[in-house]
Amino acid sequence: MTKVVNYITESFEELKTNVTWLPWAEVQRLTIIVAVFTIVFSLAVWGVDEFFTTVIAGFFNFIKG
Repeated sequence: MTKVVNYITESFEELKTNVTWLPWAEVQRLTIIVAVFTIVFSLAVWGVDEFFTTVIAGFFNFIKG
């Protein structure tokens, strides 16, 4: 158990001393960029899905009729 506690303690120390953290304003800006890109990408995927749903439904209706 002491190995686990030692590992966690050393990990936190590493994060505090050796990691270069971005300024808070930069983190906020990049978070907004990622959120906007995620929304745009998900809308694009939804649009392609709707398009292919319509095309495939039309194809099967054409075959049935």
